[in-house]
Amino acid sequence: MNANTLFVAAEAQPLAKTGGLADVVGGLARALLQRGADVTILIPGYPRAIAAARDVRSLGAIHLPMALPPGHSPARLLQGQMPDSGVRVVFLDCPSLYDRPGSLYVDATGRDFCDNAQRFAALAHAATAIAAGETPLPVPSLVHAHDWHAALTPLLMRTRGLRTPTVCTIHNLAFQGVFPMAVAGPLGLPPESLTPDGIEFWGKINFLKAGIRYADRITTVSHTYAREILTPHFGHGLDGLLVHRAAVLGAIPNGVDTDTWSPRTDRLLPQCYDARNLAGKRACKAALQQRHGLPVDADRPLIAMGSRLTHQKMADVALDAIALALATHTDAQFVILGCGDPRLEAAFCALAQRHPQRVGVAIGYREEDAHLLHAGADMLLHGSRFEPFGLTPVYAMRYGTVPIVSRVGGLADTVRDVGDGTAPAARANGIVFDGESVEAMCAAMTRGLGWYGRQRHWRSLQRTGMQTDFGWEGPARQYLAMYGSLAPALAHVPVVDVEAVAAAPTVQPARGGRRPVAVPDAPALSPSDAGAAATPA
Repeated sequence: MNANTLFVAAEAQPLAKTGGLADVVGGLARALLQRGADVTILIPGYPRAIAAARDVRSLGAIHLPMALPPGHSPARLLQGQMPDSGVRVVFLDCPSLYDRPGSLYVDATGRDFCDNAQRFAALAHAATAIAAGETPLPVPSLVHAHDWHAALTPLLMRTRGLRTPTVCTIHNLAFQGVFPMAVAGPLGLPPESLTPDGIEFWGKINFLKAGIRYADRITTVSHTYAREILTPHFGHGLDGLLVHRAAVLGAIPNGVDTDTWSPRTDRLLPQCYDARNLAGKRACKAALQQRHGLPVDADRPLIAMGSRLTHQKMADVALDAIALALATHTDAQFVILGCGDPRLEAAFCALAQRHPQRVGVAIGYREEDAHLLHAGADMLLHGSRFEPFGLTPVYAMRYGTVPIVSRVGGLADTVRDVGDGTAPAARANGIVFDGESVEAMCAAMTRGLGWYGRQRHWRSLQRTGMQTDFGWEGPARQYLAMYGSLAPALAHVPVVDVEAVAAAPTVQPARGGRRPVAVPDAPALSPSDAGAAATPA
């Protein structure tokens, strides 16, 4: 059988999406396939995802070695293809787990499904069965688990004694899949893993900790974020373990789908354009203004914000900063697209009601609205207290919309500040600010508005962002190199190896007093020499 890679994820564009995770899983698989790799994506059998796939057929029943409530649906595997790329996709079809109203993870009221632990443990068990050769699918040469939903997979594979190499990618360390210890037995987790050296986390179990602890290689999605998560401020309680495993931690920045996100060919826009001729952007701006009931005026600066309305995304700071900017910059318009905290949603709607000629708000998310937002705005406001990569500002730059971002994570890697000189700094493509204050964010908007008034320099900022290469070519080559280093059967493309974050020959003592030992791998499920580094310090 051909060497192949199994992706395990909760979502993948275009079948199931709540955010950037889906874009990355679907985009990376497509890029790898285009470069000759054989990739299969395993995702839950959401009914809408199954309906959207091509050539779906049943592979038969699958046994899940875990306890599910009486009367639950039998589980089976379905195989199909992605409708856009032809990538093989496999669904864990179990309607009692995945056929329900609401989002992929929350119910119609916005609350997490109470059985999310069972829903995603089942996914990991299915991946393990595939890796063990217990299904009609080819046995993978490598298994790549994406984020907490899939992160039990390396643990379960190791428990079964499987030698197939595993990779765990951290897309957002803030979301870890933490559940009561009481569910560990019914989930079929090995008792010897339920310790501080295993997946125990403050008396609970932590799915993402399992991936970090037991995977052969750990990656995250930007170089700055990979360094940040080794610190208590950004480590969300797992910095000690990450420092302990720093020798196998690396960073491969995300790419974007340059076909889907291209103003030259985007069918969701009223008029297309490119870096050489921005006339179509004026038409998109007019359409965006009309969509939100704002006066149509090509010369008035329009600042957009498109993100989750949450604490992470500094939506609370943005609310006050936009209010301050409305008072100090009387010509600026604002459009907000997103959803999240109901209190913030209501506050932004109230702001629009107070300024109906200057502020437009749309609660929710539609793909066509996001494309028009990036194409029609002059600037994108994207504050963040932490940001693993930050796809949204990259999309904005592709459309000639200048980003205003926090200097954190992937944002610090992709956005180069314009500076305060008489001309833009070399290779500048946006405005970057430090800190989490209303004043800092508002000052950044003021800087952006100042450069907007200098059209020749503004065009330079737009063109630089539009011409920067954010495609999947480089990232895909790095992933292929990493796969080849772990699984010789996959070493068929000569590419540059992934960059390590830090050798970390010595590390700072973990909280609790003992100094962790930096070792290249977690040898077994039994207590190891990791000491305090593997605790949720």
